[in-house]
Amino acid sequence: MSKAMKIAVTRLEGKETTDATRCAGYGHTCYSVHPLRSDLRTEEIASFVHAAERGEFDAIFFTSALPAKIIGPFLKKYPRMIAIGPQTARELKHFGIQSEILPGYYSRDFVPYLGDWIKGKRIGIPRADVPNPDLIRAISEAGGIPREFRCYHLIPTGEKLDLTEAQVILFTSAMSFTKAVWEPRDNIVVMAIGEITAGVMKKAGVHPDVVGDGSLEGSLRALNAFLERTEGH
Repeated sequence: MSKAMKIAVTRLEGKETTDATRCAGYGHTCYSVHPLRSDLRTEEIASFVHAAERGEFDAIFFTSALPAKIIGPFLKKYPRMIAIGPQTARELKHFGIQSEILPGYYSRDFVPYLGDWIKGKRIGIPRADVPNPDLIRAISEAGGIPREFRCYHLIPTGEKLDLTEAQVILFTSAMSFTKAVWEPRDNIVVMAIGEITAGVMKKAGVHPDVVGDGSLEGSLRALNAFLERTEGH
C-alpha cells in the first residue's frame, strides 16, 4: 500500500463536492485550490433551456459537471442526454435526469460513440466560453449539427495556489494549469488529469510526474502506481 499523500486539486469553487471521498478511496486526502472561477451567463442559460423545451435538440452533450449542475434544475423536457463521465452523470441524476456516459473521458470520444446515429442530428452543447473547435468539426464532418451555448465564463482568480501542505498538485484541465499562479517545488509530485493537460504542461516546460486517463479516479490509480514504483527504489 502506497503512503497517504495530501493532494491539492485544481477546481472551480463548489465543483469539488465528492473529491474528498474519492481520494480517500485510494488512500489519500485532498483539498481544493482555485486558479479559476466561473461567471454565469444567465441569458445564454435561459436560451439553451428554452431551445431544449422547444425540442430543438436531438441530443445534449454535457462536456463537464458544471453545466450539468447549472442547467439540470431547469430542464423539464429534454432529448437523448450524454455525459462525458460518471461525475457529470451523477449531477444530472441528482435532478432526476438519466444520461448515457461516454466510454472515455474526452470530447473526442463523443462522435465515435454515437456512430451513424449522429447524421442529421441536432446536438446541443452547453459549456464554458472555452472553444473546442475539434469537437465542433468532428460533429459537423460526421453529419451532425452542433449548437454551442457558452453558458459561463472561466475567469482567472489571480490568487497564488496554497500548496503549503500539499505533497501532490493535480491539474484538472489545461486552462487550470495555464492560468494558475504557483511555485513548483522539488518535493511536490506534479500530476495532469489526462494527456491533453499533460501536453499543454510539457509545452510550458513542466513535465508531469503522473498522467491520468482524464478522470480523478484514473489519476489516483496512476498516482498509486507511481508511488509504488518510486518507493521500490
